[in-house]
Amino acid sequence: WRIDLQICYDLRFPVWCRNNASPFKRFDLQLFIANWPAARIDAWTGLLKARAIENQAYVIGVNRVGTDGNGIVYPGASVAFDATGACLATLGDQQSTAVVELDLSALQTLREQLPFLPDRDRFNLA
Repeated sequence: WRIDLQICYDLRFPVWCRNNASPFKRFDLQLFIANWPAARIDAWTGLLKARAIENQAYVIGVNRVGTDGNGIVYPGASVAFDATGACLATLGDQQSTAVVELDLSALQTLREQLPFLPDRDRFNLA
């Protein structure tokens, strides 16, 4: 398994989260740890799903729950997506856990059936 760790802000920038052919930036699972507020939770879910589909990778987003010292509410909404964007698990607004089984061979088969990752534009961020 190749795992790419990200923080919540990175989620808004697909080029930072890009899966590519470089052995240093190729992953099977992308994990986002976040403080994503309730006011923008629909963006959280939509962007996580988009990262899963565009990168042909499992994506798990772990978001905090509760209210911070500034009164900002964090609704949890931790979620796991497979590489097709199908939701594997979603959690609510209470502290909780979920167990999700990830299948590396199924992921590799999907990438062989839909081999679009090698066709991406070739560029690097400076």
